[in-house]
Amino acid sequence: MFNEGKTEVAMDRGLEAILALKARGAVWDCDIELVTRSVLAGRPVTRAEADALFDVECANIEKCPAWTCFLVEAITDHLVWEARPTGVIDEEKAEWLLDHVDRAASLNGLAVLVNVLAEAHKVPLWLVSAARARAARGWPGVAEALKQVTVAA
Repeated sequence: MFNEGKTEVAMDRGLEAILALKARGAVWDCDIELVTRSVLAGRPVTRAEADALFDVECANIEKCPAWTCFLVEAITDHLVWEARPTGVIDEEKAEWLLDHVDRAASLNGLAVLVNVLAEAHKVPLWLVSAARARAARGWPGVAEALKQVTVAA
């Protein structure tokens, strides 16, 4: 029971650290290091933390170059590797991901989508089609990114 309390405190601190980035209005390299230690320090990213990461992505704030890699890895790990069964994107995860990617409407959001498609072993076929449809919307860089992805649905 003592460990459960420690885990809950770590999750609360991780969520607070992510929300503080948005509140401050910028994400710097040192922030990525801090959040990595507090959020990803040997435990899975929670859904609340994943939601908060996308909230930061949606915010019109300055983001350092390391933000893209951090966001992509954290969300991919959350969806593909930290949930059971690993490597499987079910309908619920796919809908959550596409909703957040559409809300962000950014290249970073697209990078998350493409990386999840690349790393997952099984995804709903409609998710692949939805990713391709983003290219038709004219999002910059979507078509180029999808050319590099091979997905086994």
